[in-house]
Amino acid sequence: MSRAPLLLALDQGTTSTRAVLFDATGAPLATEQRELPQSYPQDGWVEHDPARIAADATAVLRAVLERAGKHAGEIAALGITNQRETVVVWERDSGRAIHPAIVWQDRRTADVCEKLRADGHEESVAAATGLLLDPYFSATKIAWILDAVPGARARAERGELAVGTMDCWLTWQLTRGALHATDASNASRTSLFDLRAQAWSAELCALFRVPFALLPEVRDTAADYGRTASEVMGEPIALRALVGDQQAAAFGQGCLEPGAMKATYGTGGFTMQNTGGVLLRSRHRLLSTQAWRLEGVSTFALEGSIFHAGTVVQWLRDELGLLKEAADAEALARAADPRKRVYLVPAFTGLGAPWWRPDARGAIYGLTRDTAAADLVRAGLESACFQTRDLLDAARADGAELPAELRVDGGMVSNDWLLQSLADLCGIPVVRPAHTESTARGAALLAGIGAGVADAFATAREFRVARRCEPSIGEDERAERHAGWLRAVSRTLAEL
Repeated sequence: MSRAPLLLALDQGTTSTRAVLFDATGAPLATEQRELPQSYPQDGWVEHDPARIAADATAVLRAVLERAGKHAGEIAALGITNQRETVVVWERDSGRAIHPAIVWQDRRTADVCEKLRADGHEESVAAATGLLLDPYFSATKIAWILDAVPGARARAERGELAVGTMDCWLTWQLTRGALHATDASNASRTSLFDLRAQAWSAELCALFRVPFALLPEVRDTAADYGRTASEVMGEPIALRALVGDQQAAAFGQGCLEPGAMKATYGTGGFTMQNTGGVLLRSRHRLLSTQAWRLEGVSTFALEGSIFHAGTVVQWLRDELGLLKEAADAEALARAADPRKRVYLVPAFTGLGAPWWRPDARGAIYGLTRDTAAADLVRAGLESACFQTRDLLDAARADGAELPAELRVDGGMVSNDWLLQSLADLCGIPVVRPAHTESTARGAALLAGIGAGVADAFATAREFRVARRCEPSIGEDERAERHAGWLRAVSRTLAEL
């Protein structure tokens, strides 16, 4: 190990695979990225190519070291963070996936979830896992693959197949099959992991028809996950952390104390509030989830999931042609008439928390003859703000404290207009950190903890502010605008 150890993060997301190299202070030194195409075989279906993801992971890991002028021997540890719930089934002997990865956004198992709900299973599933019955989570996706691929279920029962979320798949690929393991944060997103027992549940596996023999070992978030194979980067690198992307972002944002809250705005939007060692059961359709597990000690969180955030801007750009570049959204939103009340409900593949309606579809309300492109762009950005407000309200109704501030990250938060709108519509300060690589930073620092890098935990607690936005509108206007949003959502759901 060098005197100033370097930490490496592999950030495997929904639309790209990235590698980020950090110094010991948590500052990024170099980044490499490859875009990841998505496949849409049918309405509501979303798939990825697992082999493409594995190849891209190796490519960006090699490229980031070359860009930085470093070599594998200088890296203290590697951490992997990943899109959660997206799942792969592969052959243990060949390492080949038997079906494309089914992405977290995929809704093909909505009918299965509805039947389980109708049969009265949602309460017991929520009690064990903290999750609701929704096609978002991995278990019904796994069962679907086993039923869709001829002979797969019998092969799974015989132990010939393995399953994993993206962290697990990449660990297998980078170690060349030496380890089939996941961490508690990713396991908690499958609907198969009992949060109190901190173990896979035989009862849940039976309910969701997932053979126990498929499942990986569950380890702490910062732990020994072996070493990458020599051919990956020239010499082995210690793999010392696996962590779901939203949990990594919370860690990277320094949300280490109970009550601290972050929101990430990328493809989707996700809030996560640290509840410490308390597993808070939501009565308002939020999710109780594992934040991380370190040295056998669990930290839990209350999470809200917005299915579409950045994808709204992409839609406005690519399908409606209202933007040339995503960055143009800020100027257009500023140009919109603030007196208009146009609402865009972005239920392209359903609504997430607290509604959980996979059958909902998008709608726009408040259109008039003089509605312009700027008004639609503003409504698209505001949809992320209103949905965040819904999540904050649900968390407070569950007994969580209103956070002192909302720490934000993700591709959308370079938009200063969006940050101010978040503060205005949510009624709390919104803070953008100096280090915007929160997800990768969290994974790297957790890897540092796993590798025993002395200052990794202290570095994680540091939080430097780049921009802070205070609410600038009154409560009456805030309530009036939010009421209009709730009416729009209500009308959308009434159409079903």
